[in-house]
Amino acid sequence: MTSTATTPHSPTAAGVTGERADLLAMLAQQRYFLRHTTRDLTDEQARQRTTASELCLGGLIKHVAAVEVSWRNFIERGPEAMEPTPTAETDWATQFDLLPGETLEGVLADYAEVAARTDELVAGLPGLDADQPLPQAPWFEPGARWSARRVLLHIITETAQHTGHADIIRESLDGAKSMG
Repeated sequence: MTSTATTPHSPTAAGVTGERADLLAMLAQQRYFLRHTTRDLTDEQARQRTTASELCLGGLIKHVAAVEVSWRNFIERGPEAMEPTPTAETDWATQFDLLPGETLEGVLADYAEVAARTDELVAGLPGLDADQPLPQAPWFEPGARWSARRVLLHIITETAQHTGHADIIRESLDGAKSMG
């Protein structure tokens, strides 16, 4: 079994204050709870689907990491950073699975690296007001722009939403709860 629980903290706290520190601390807390749902699980348990959905804990970690990378790239490079690739459909489908050859420890390590790079980017931004036009998509308002702040809030929301999914999957797996 792999033990994955760590304590929530904002790794970029040194020199970061105010709103930015608060946002990074909230994101660190949500990441902690998501990781915490996988504590003491084997790779097989992390692959297991325990509800009617196709979601598994290892896949949720992969998905949240991929979404965070995509939005981090948007902050840095704008909407072209989110353009679909030729393998986007296959990549999307497999990011919800812990595939053969992948380990829970490995996807958690990848997620930790993603988190560190996002925190580093946010800590180094001149401000949170700089914005980019959103890519054209039916789920975005035409012509809308998102600031780095709004993207960070979206990452926090996405992480929190999937942490709730993970908690349900884990409780269905073995009765363990993230809180309570």
